[in-house]
Amino acid sequence: MTTTGTRDIVAELARYSTSALSDALDRLGIEGQALGIKPLDREFRLAGRAFTGLYQPVGAAGGTVGDYIDDVPPGSVVVLDNRGRMDATVWGDILTAVAHRRGLAGTVIDGVCRDSARALEVGYPLFTRGSTMRTGKDRVTLAAVDVPVTVGEVVVHPGDILIGDADGIVVVPASSEDEVLEAATAIEEAEDRIRAAVESGERLDEARRRLAYHSLQTRIDA
Repeated sequence: MTTTGTRDIVAELARYSTSALSDALDRLGIEGQALGIKPLDREFRLAGRAFTGLYQPVGAAGGTVGDYIDDVPPGSVVVLDNRGRMDATVWGDILTAVAHRRGLAGTVIDGVCRDSARALEVGYPLFTRGSTMRTGKDRVTLAAVDVPVTVGEVVVHPGDILIGDADGIVVVPASSEDEVLEAATAIEEAEDRIRAAVESGERLDEARRRLAYHSLQTRIDA
């Protein structure tokens, strides 16, 4: 179910850590944990809807790494599927500068970036498999934008919500965003009650048992 109206569900989901959202996804049976994708800086935080780009190796017909950045709506997360390649970048300092100036929420790459110092300098959230200096020009080409892509083994559709923090990236499908928010809220409230119980002197094992800690993330239809 997709939220409509003036409610900002992106901001509501962004209140939760990726750990809490990961448990909520597990509870709903949704594969949304983008494995192997990490922030360049552990302080980076990211939340927004996906604007996607799909890359492929350059063939005989040639092609470029693409000029799409001016068409990305402010507040969006650029999500680039470069098939996990570690030998050809698809993001550098010019893209960082333009994205930062245009108010984009960040960039997530199944692959690598370069010119990482610029992202750190301006505080632009970049989540990737790493960084290197080797250009993607003449090595990869932008095949399509605004199409389903795969990042960290997770399929991302345009408009899905991505949340990122020090532990990585989770993808919340637009079709399930309300359910994920509800599950994350319930899980966080239960964990808050456990923390309060322990601080008041209750044994951790007793508090966990009483509040069903070990099944908070268990799939609800299992």
